[in-house]
Amino acid sequence: MDYKIKSVEYADAGIPHYWIVDIEHPVSLVACHLTDEFGYQDAPAATGTFTTTDPFPVTLDLDQLL
Repeated sequence: MDYKIKSVEYADAGIPHYWIVDIEHPVSLVACHLTDEFGYQDAPAATGTFTTTDPFPVTLDLDQLL
């Protein structure tokens, strides 16, 4: 659902970034960003610590989400 249906709906709405968090152990996060040509480009799943500066600077300890 998150990778197929929501990504199309979010792209149609012009949402530039979203994250998919899977709370199954180990907790993982996929950062998705909208491109002009290819729709959403998904970064590789992060586990442990997730750090980004886009769309804003943040560091998350994913294991602390449980």
